Amino acid sequence: MIKHKLDSIKFRLRERHDFTWLKRYGKAFWVVDETGSGCLCIGMKDADKKYFCKIAGANTIEAEVSPQESIEILKGAVPLYSDLRHPNLVKIVEAYDYSPFYVVVFEWTEGDCLFDHWNFEKYQKDTTITSPKERFLQLPVRKKLNAIDVLFSFLQNVNEKGYVAVDFYDGSIMYDFVTDQIAICDIDFFRKAPVMNDRGTEWFGTKRLKAPEEYIKGSVIDEQTNIFTLGALIFDFFGHFSDEDIKKRYCRNQFLPCPYPNWQLNKESYQVAVKAVSPDKNERYMTLDAFYTEWKRADCISETE
Repeated sequence: MIKHKLDSIKFRLRERHDFTWLKRYGKAFWVVDETGSGCLCIGMKDADKKYFCKIAGANTIEAEVSPQESIEILKGAVPLYSDLRHPNLVKIVEAYDYSPFYVVVFEWTEGDCLFDHWNFEKYQKDTTITSPKERFLQLPVRKKLNAIDVLFSFLQNVNEKGYVAVDFYDGSIMYDFVTDQIAICDIDFFRKAPVMNDRGTEWFGTKRLKAPEEYIKGSVIDEQTNIFTLGALIFDFFGHFSDEDIKKRYCRNQFLPCPYPNWQLNKESYQVAVKAVSPDKNERYMTLDAFYTEWKRADCISETE
């Protein structure tokens, strides 16, 4: 492990590299170095402008792919941000090779990631700190429902453009607690349909939210898979799950909805969400549009409010 320093930030990599070239974007003020993608993420500030610089090939300490694979993945992802343009999707400023890296510079988006795994150790050490996920869960129901509307809109856009959202989870979602705006980031593994699971149980994504077909090699990954993913996210946002419940998802390779007494909204919305996460694709909604129609029809406000 090699320790690096750039302006006021410190980070660790498996190799030593010179990052002073980043100063063309100002001064470094933020960093994430614990990524499985092998990408180093650095926030740069120049006067009143901020940039999010994603650098592939940096060989992060938790990289799950080689530096070259990291570069190929990020380079292949760049067109997605143009093809899937959406008001809530982060925007690319520029992308280019800078040997031995590939660099993508995004406009800086204010907000906190709803699954900031690089901070988990900090939360464990200091229990007085509330994670963004916990802060989000504590928001008024209306604000969380507005966020769900954005996710529906984004995934409908993805489907209309002929893509499938792969590895889409709460780590792809940012929330600004000042403006209550939601942003979508890190769509690097999205694919053009048709998509087939060619990795079996190692298919991309977290076991906390995966659909059954995301564990079975040769299974089709499609709009109904995205319906399951969104349904699982809705359960995580409006249902109560114990730590043991979450552990079971990892051990059993299976998402299970919470029982109705642990649900924050009304019974109609619970039934809609349960259908969305049916293990049998034939029992789910056929389309995201149908899912959204039923979700809105359920008038989700909690019966306790």
